[in-house]
Amino acid sequence: MLSGEKILITGPAGRIAFGLARTLAADNEVWGVSRFSDPAARAEVEALGVTTRALDIGDGDFGDLPADFTYLLHIAADFGNDYERALRVNGEGTGFLLAHCRAAKAALVMSTLTVYKPHPDPWHAFREDDPLGDAGLPEPKPYSIGKIAEEAVARYCARAFDLPVTIARMGSAYGDRGGLPAYHLHAVAAGQPVVARWDPLPYSPIHYDDIDAQLEPLLDAAGVPARIVNWAGDEPVTVQQWSAYFGELLGVDAAVVVDPVPGASLGSVGDHSARSALTGPCRVSWRDGLRRMAAHLYPDRVKVG
Repeated sequence: MLSGEKILITGPAGRIAFGLARTLAADNEVWGVSRFSDPAARAEVEALGVTTRALDIGDGDFGDLPADFTYLLHIAADFGNDYERALRVNGEGTGFLLAHCRAAKAALVMSTLTVYKPHPDPWHAFREDDPLGDAGLPEPKPYSIGKIAEEAVARYCARAFDLPVTIARMGSAYGDRGGLPAYHLHAVAAGQPVVARWDPLPYSPIHYDDIDAQLEPLLDAAGVPARIVNWAGDEPVTVQQWSAYFGELLGVDAAVVVDPVPGASLGSVGDHSARSALTGPCRVSWRDGLRRMAAHLYPDRVKVG
């Protein structure tokens, strides 16, 4: 991992960013910015040795936040239902942030696999050059639209500021701090059905340990124009498969019910070829990773080995 650097992380209390902050804080000067509406979450981040500032990047006012960071990890995102706020925070806020950190060696801007136009084949592995579209249609959730706006602004900033940027389209991240598979694990543990929008419904899960391990080569690959990479796991796995596995681990029956979402993508598999060429293969298989997560969240019901 990186060492001796001054690194700014947005959203450091979030599931993915917290693990990166924890890993990087041991050998780097790490700062974290967020609105920090939960004081306990801020305290947890600061306990890692991270210097924090409370701010909203969409405001464009960074106060006394230094500008001499050597790396920027822009992980935070707005997940609300307000299109205007999504564009202001994910789009404009990214521009303000990259302008503030324009002297950095490189920036990683986290996007999502849901930026791709929905495909009728649930097993279609989205490539970085596939067409973009709103994977959340017809629900009024602007997440993918906001992320497409974020990518456009990041691409502009890379060229305008000569700032090397990697735009990483994240798959289904998971681990001890949760993730989509964890929500389904909790449902199985509580004897409730797991709800899926399609059968089969495949994803590209990637464990937090692999995310931490792959950060440095993805930063090394940053470029002008910005480099776009799917940050997704190597093994496509369906909701039906991992729910059944959770049932085995917990010794219960796992039920999956289908609740179709018309217009939404039938699958969320990302082609990992470009990422693998930079980082090598993932080290955590989906079964090992999900077992570890289940053992962490339900230590009285699941054995580690």
